[in-house]
Amino acid sequence: MDISARRATDTDVVDVAKLCASAIEELRPHRGGAVWALREARREPLQMSLQATMDEGLLAVACIDEAIVGYAGVDLLPLHDGTVLGRLNDIYVMPDARGVGCGEALIKLVESWCLEQGCIGIDSLALPGDRATKNFFETFGLVARAIRVHRSFTKLA
Repeated sequence: MDISARRATDTDVVDVAKLCASAIEELRPHRGGAVWALREARREPLQMSLQATMDEGLLAVACIDEAIVGYAGVDLLPLHDGTVLGRLNDIYVMPDARGVGCGEALIKLVESWCLEQGCIGIDSLALPGDRATKNFFETFGLVARAIRVHRSFTKLA
């Protein structure tokens, strides 16, 4: 079994859009997921959003052998002092492909790309109570630097 990560190509976008839709549906029922899906998740049409990331940032895919089983999307966020932060907006691996190194391959590619871009660091988001994501990020040195709080006035699906 060959685990790898690479930059996505134009022909990968359809497959990545399917993974993106799966990621959104997987996170939506979690605590904080309903608002996340409305605020931070990618907007439809997903292919157009993913293409924009390919053009302006990094869209990466994780593969087992030649099959795409995960993806990551990163953009550059200019800061007030003129430096740049890498913002990891997406990282997702299909449930059946987790635990074998696909996420690690994606993070390593993301880190390398962010360093090449002169980023001062990488930011991402984990939903509250999502211990697996939090632990995954901490394995690679990403730790909480802020906690966003929310109070709902309406029942979200």
